[in-house]
Amino acid sequence: MKGDDDLGPDRGDEFQTDDEENQAEGIFENLDDDTESDATASSRNLSINMDLNNPKWPQSYRQSMDMLTSVGSPSISFLRGSSLTEIYSSISTTFNRPQVSQCDSSLSKPFIFETSELKEELPTSTEPVRLSASTCSKFSYSEFPPPADRQCSFAQAVLNGTNILCGIGLLTTPYAVKQGGWLSLLLLVMFGIICCYTGILLQKCLESCPGLQTYPDIGEAAFGVAGRLGTSIILYLELYACCVEFIIMMSDNLASLFPNTYISLAGIDLDSQQIFSIVATLAVLPTVWLRNLSLVSYVSVGGIFASILVAFCLLWVGVVDQVGFHPGGKAFNLSNLPATIGIYGFAFAGHSVFPNVYSSMKEPSQFPAVLMTSFGFCFLMYIGIAVTGFLIFGDSVKSQYTLNMPKELPASGIAAWTTVVIPLTKYPLTLLPVALSIEELLPSPKLQSYAVSILLRTILVFSTLAVALSVPFFGSVLALIGSLTAMLVALILPCACYLKILNCRISKIEMASCIFIMVMGSVCSLIGTYSAIVRIAGKVD
Repeated sequence: MKGDDDLGPDRGDEFQTDDEENQAEGIFENLDDDTESDATASSRNLSINMDLNNPKWPQSYRQSMDMLTSVGSPSISFLRGSSLTEIYSSISTTFNRPQVSQCDSSLSKPFIFETSELKEELPTSTEPVRLSASTCSKFSYSEFPPPADRQCSFAQAVLNGTNILCGIGLLTTPYAVKQGGWLSLLLLVMFGIICCYTGILLQKCLESCPGLQTYPDIGEAAFGVAGRLGTSIILYLELYACCVEFIIMMSDNLASLFPNTYISLAGIDLDSQQIFSIVATLAVLPTVWLRNLSLVSYVSVGGIFASILVAFCLLWVGVVDQVGFHPGGKAFNLSNLPATIGIYGFAFAGHSVFPNVYSSMKEPSQFPAVLMTSFGFCFLMYIGIAVTGFLIFGDSVKSQYTLNMPKELPASGIAAWTTVVIPLTKYPLTLLPVALSIEELLPSPKLQSYAVSILLRTILVFSTLAVALSVPFFGSVLALIGSLTAMLVALILPCACYLKILNCRISKIEMASCIFIMVMGSVCSLIGTYSAIVRIAGKVD
């Protein structure tokens, strides 16, 4: 019989016994216990009991949300083939770049695994696997090996963060000034600073264990399975509501371009807003069936440049086309302030994707600088558009300032069509996480087919149409989203999770700051939600 020396060093390593492996694991566990305090160990060794054959919902969150960060995002072919079984088997290993200290060359593999590769990589045992901090990055429920080039530079991360923040909230900031008065802009400054701070808190939560890589992961680390489920439901509700807003936004701008459109069919009268809501829905419907969303993902990064273009058109109308500026408006309007709070809260609520941006970076330590740069740029955009739009249109400004721009002017047409086209790329990417999360819950493998997936996504799209037709009030719905979900996602949950996960390692000042933000966010959420519901109910009646 040959000894280990005859077999060579590599072969000798392969024949390690289970006892030797267990002994080695014990040594590293003891080292961890000796070098860390009990408080640190309790927060860092976030042990996860996980059954690899029954992963926790939602497993698709990471890769679906990555599509919203367009720059550097990989290709996704979710609906390739006739069955979704391979999709869920690949989702069970989930998508993320591992921590640098845990990285090895074995993680550079194709995005969609072959079935044989999965069988070789996944353990054959059906027993639950207990994961410690030293191993959770290898088998964590939110890890899905990306391509080798799936690492964003600082500039790419800034573009991703800006693309998320610089969204539909830009169109309604002049309306927010009208509702709350000029002094309400101080709230915009305050929300910008606080949301940037809470984004950094999410980073600190992610750094507490290499296995935490998404927002639901943070919720689970803080509050268990209930925290994961609750956080996920809130995030998906926000995404679904954004899809409703996309339908309303497209229909409003198309109706402004073609105001005299009218149809009477079988005794049913449809005005221009209703007609174009249906048209917009039919236009986005094929995009949610696409087998490859990578092209849509890359095109959607144009949202940044589209926002700049629409802002430039607004300035052009005021200066070059000589519509002019008309100073006026109230300094402060307390009665309508709740609507302003919801709109401003929505403007900076990109926290659902911030963990994905952080996890995709080559240099995660630069994440605070990425946040500050993204927030700084978007803050200037929000302030500039809010002031310019309200100076031009005054108290007559509508929930989307593009609706006020004179349609006979070329710049107005460019702005209106831009706000119609961009949601066509944003809609499928925003609905994708919601659709995949529901598809994960399908009870039978027979239901995990391409046809069922198309049917489910079609139902989701038409449900957003039904909601948009029922409450076609862009500003009020946006204020409701901002008050109900954005306050939770951007203010309350980051602070609550940070206090829970790192409670033994934070200063009294940090604790006081988090408590203050949570209280302020809760008050703003309650007041804003109540006001938005009352406004919507009054308009519906």
